Amino acid sequence: MLQKTGLLALLLMVLEWTRPGLPSPLRPICDLRVLNHFIKEARDAEDAMKSCREGCSLSESVTVPQTTVDFEIWENKNGSEQAQEVQSGLYLLQQALSLLRSSVTNTALHSHIDNSLRNLLSINAVLRSLNIQEYTPPASAAELEGTWRLSTATDLLQVHVNFLRGKVHLLLSDAQACQQDVS
Repeated sequence: MLQKTGLLALLLMVLEWTRPGLPSPLRPICDLRVLNHFIKEARDAEDAMKSCREGCSLSESVTVPQTTVDFEIWENKNGSEQAQEVQSGLYLLQQALSLLRSSVTNTALHSHIDNSLRNLLSINAVLRSLNIQEYTPPASAAELEGTWRLSTATDLLQVHVNFLRGKVHLLLSDAQACQQDVS
């Protein structure tokens, strides 16, 4: 009996040492090299699409975010408005790339599109790490401002690259959680 309680005590001690700690909040991901990697992979997908000859078209037109940035207007928006604009754009791109994935029959492009979709999810995780409020998409993409429709896969992937290089980069480079305390 003494041996059993000794083993039980030892087991409990080992379990206590290996017990996962309390979940810690995400640390901000402020290194723009992460975003630059996603931009490079988006360019790779765009290049692969440009060289595709068959089975690489969208089945219907899609709504995408505007990629042009009027810096005066952007600077006058607060961080929350900027984040909302980026998150709605990421949502639209995710919807459009998902449709592209189901439309494309060229299997060589599937890995590029899948990678682009995973990268969009990763960017959303980066935004969460910066304490940017979770985005709730509207019932319809028609409710979103600053959008346009396109019908070619090449245009979609070009918008994807430009959106990452533009508004996403601006938001991440100016994120409050990444600003160094200068005292």
